[in-house]
Amino acid sequence: MEEPDLFTAAAEERQAKEPAGSPLAVRMRPRTLDEVVGQQHLLKPGSPLRRLVGEGGGGPAGSSSVLLWGPPGTGKTTLAYVVSQATKKRFVELSAITAGVKEVRAVIEGARRASGMHGQDTVLFLDEIHRFSKAQQDSLLPAVENRWVTLIAATTENPYFSIISPLLSRSLLLTLESLTDDDIRGLLHRALSEERGLAGAVTLGEDAEAHLLRIAGGDARRALTALEAGAGAALDKGEDEVTLQTLEEAVDRAAVKYDRDGDQHYDVTSALIKSIRGSDADAALHYLARQIEAGEDPRFIARRLMISASEDIGMADSTALQTAVAAAQAVAMVGFPEAALILAHATVALALAPKSNAVTMAIGAAQADVRAGKTGPVPAHLRDGHYKGAEKLGHGKGYVYPHDVPGAIAAQQYAPDELHGKHYYEPTRYGAEARYTDIVEMVRSRLKGEGG
Repeated sequence: MEEPDLFTAAAEERQAKEPAGSPLAVRMRPRTLDEVVGQQHLLKPGSPLRRLVGEGGGGPAGSSSVLLWGPPGTGKTTLAYVVSQATKKRFVELSAITAGVKEVRAVIEGARRASGMHGQDTVLFLDEIHRFSKAQQDSLLPAVENRWVTLIAATTENPYFSIISPLLSRSLLLTLESLTDDDIRGLLHRALSEERGLAGAVTLGEDAEAHLLRIAGGDARRALTALEAGAGAALDKGEDEVTLQTLEEAVDRAAVKYDRDGDQHYDVTSALIKSIRGSDADAALHYLARQIEAGEDPRFIARRLMISASEDIGMADSTALQTAVAAAQAVAMVGFPEAALILAHATVALALAPKSNAVTMAIGAAQADVRAGKTGPVPAHLRDGHYKGAEKLGHGKGYVYPHDVPGAIAAQQYAPDELHGKHYYEPTRYGAEARYTDIVEMVRSRLKGEGG
């Protein structure tokens, strides 16, 4: 079986003769590390990636395998190709979605033949390696250990959870970050002007550029693909500018009226939270979708959900906060597009949870009293009595250890004199908080020395 080779001599020759026939994203693919967009933390002089391609003293000691971890569209395939070009090695690409152990072994055997017969080393780029089972990942170890191939594997999932330890320990782990709007904007401008791109055939309207940045979501490939579609549509109309309307028609996607830095950012976020508070899951999902489609940072959305869980649900369902926190942790590891499912899960759970703002009102009232100067000294029996001289000052004297009394609730004063008897937390009768109404009444009675 002949191994799949993405960049054969014939393909390169065809691409050189007919560059306009290749997709814009392919034509704009960086040819050197200096052309790579973003990832400046990996591209500094003397960095492991620079050394890997022979700059500044050769490759990283003890590593012939590289793991690229980052969101889609951040340049994982591009970096692998640049490495192969810079080191003048054959480039073979496999996807863990379609390839198995048989295909991996065929590539490795082909690499050994190419090395033995022609003295040519091979870069094996394995995309979405996290989809490989443990046994499939094990099949890569001999090739990595014996340097039969330079393995460059890409994953969008946390490699510490998805990659076997032997492979992880033998690899250089490089973390790629989502591209910023400025990164994408610079790439779009290059694509518009450079000869291998659109060579000045069209310009890009300001609104259209803003929309491209929104729908790109930090994905360079998506941005270039949309730009190419918009440019083609404009030229078909005989126009030399890609307008917002033309771009929308070309990508079949309406522009979201949402500005991450303007009023709409706050309006849509406010509407999301108020819809959750109002228990309207459908409306909440609508506003969530608008945020996602506008390219909102999923971590920002997750933070707002965590706040909502305590502000509007609180003790009525304490598991709502657990759900929101779990969602925040999950989106930090997963990223878009799958993060949309996690955020939707949390949004629906919070919208349908019983509501109570008792905790919000309680801390608000307590803070208001503190700001108004209603503090007062800590009662002497509650003060720290462990240091030398505390007993002489009467600190800790008379304190009743609650665990020494029946029910573990001692009849003693905890608040300062000025606030003794002041109640902040007033539970509702909604959801799980209903049972706390009776508990709070019982505790307050016991603290006063009433009841048994």
